[in-house]
Amino acid sequence: MNGPEIHVEFAPELRLFVAGDRRGGATALVTDGVSTLGHVVESLGVPLTEVGTLLVDGRPVPVAHVPRAGESVTVRPVERPQRVPGAPLRFLLDVHLGTLARRLRLLGVDTAYESTDIGDPALAARSAAEKRVMLSRDRGLLRRRELWAGGYVYSTRPEEQLRDVLDRFRPELRPWTRCTACNGLLKEATKDEVADQLAGGTRRTYDAFAQCTACGRAYWKGAHHEQLEAIVERALTEYAS
Repeated sequence: MNGPEIHVEFAPELRLFVAGDRRGGATALVTDGVSTLGHVVESLGVPLTEVGTLLVDGRPVPVAHVPRAGESVTVRPVERPQRVPGAPLRFLLDVHLGTLARRLRLLGVDTAYESTDIGDPALAARSAAEKRVMLSRDRGLLRRRELWAGGYVYSTRPEEQLRDVLDRFRPELRPWTRCTACNGLLKEATKDEVADQLAGGTRRTYDAFAQCTACGRAYWKGAHHEQLEAIVERALTEYAS
């Protein structure tokens, strides 16, 4: 580039996205004189889904601002809880976030999930068509303009991923109302209605059941219920509005 020189500083929360020499504070950058500030920020590695306020010489500016020589830019992270336009709040997760998807569904959060890699263009198109927040660790996907909204998943650990998503977006929690397999809604079911899915021991031991209205899968308080109950109770204690 051979244009105006500006100085850019990223908030600590965003420094993992940028090169090491830009993580210590404000650094000089020569721009081309025509690119928007949003484009400049993304070119340095930060998806705009993670950017909150952009400050130029201390005043807020839109992503469409074209930097001029000598300006000092501060890039802040999104505010939490983040408000996403439209309702209800719904999510779309890519192929790498299956455990997070199941845990969000356990909490009753409308969560679509692709168990196969359908490609970034298809994911972005679905996000836009269904007005779903795209959650991913793929920075390239989060830079696609078609997205309705998006959020970077910062951790590789499902427990930390769930806490981060709940803290950032604060979705309404309605535990035990969605199928963890397909995201369909659950209804109460009799033992007779789900008998074909029950082994002999389960049929003798349990009397309370639920069934997915979409895929028909049966649910009951089985061997893993205490573990699931702990996830639900922790989320309700920390994040229920």
